[in-house]
Amino acid sequence: MLTAKQHELLNFIQARLEVSGVSPSFEEMREALDLRSKSGVHRLISALEERGFIRRLPNRARALEVLRNADDRSSLATRQSSPRTISTSSFGRADLRQPANDIVELPLHGRIAAGVPIEAIEDRVSLSVPSALLGPGEHYALEVSGDSMVEAGIFDGDYALVRRTETARDGEIVVALVNDEEATLKYLRRDNGRIRLDPANSAYDPQVYEAHQVKVQGRLAGLLRRYH
Repeated sequence: MLTAKQHELLNFIQARLEVSGVSPSFEEMREALDLRSKSGVHRLISALEERGFIRRLPNRARALEVLRNADDRSSLATRQSSPRTISTSSFGRADLRQPANDIVELPLHGRIAAGVPIEAIEDRVSLSVPSALLGPGEHYALEVSGDSMVEAGIFDGDYALVRRTETARDGEIVVALVNDEEATLKYLRRDNGRIRLDPANSAYDPQVYEAHQVKVQGRLAGLLRRYH
């Protein structure tokens, strides 16, 4: 028998697997069930696993398999109060993905320098990307030009998949717009009130700007590489 929260979580996991083929993260489960911490999610997952409703797939992160249907009335601890239904609309626009083998068309904003900043190019074409590579949020793609991020595994000709955002934490790889006209892909660091854009290549020096000169345009979410 399941509690209302266990039943609610099982429905949520099952819905996500049907939509995207990927299990939700513990943070997504916490938010969906309006829990205060992820420890509550861990307890619910363990309870569902012990009761044979789900199992964790070994050697795979975020991999859960639903073994029994959450809508089985005999599994409910109480019949008087049905748990709330979590609509797939709560996943967010970009998280309403098609099955994991489907393709999403991302706007391709041209080439971005991974060496020195270059002028950003406006939308011109789109890039076909497997939906499984993208997380929640709005995304776009940029073609990498240069070699200053090679030590981070980012090479000339790669396609950077970028989640659109105006904020980032120190140490994240971002698309930074410098002086409203030049875009570059770098590690973001804050240094005594200034912004430092660090390359991942010892042959290049960091670029240091006043805070007002730099605007975050997105955070690196993934890479796509074509082999010729």
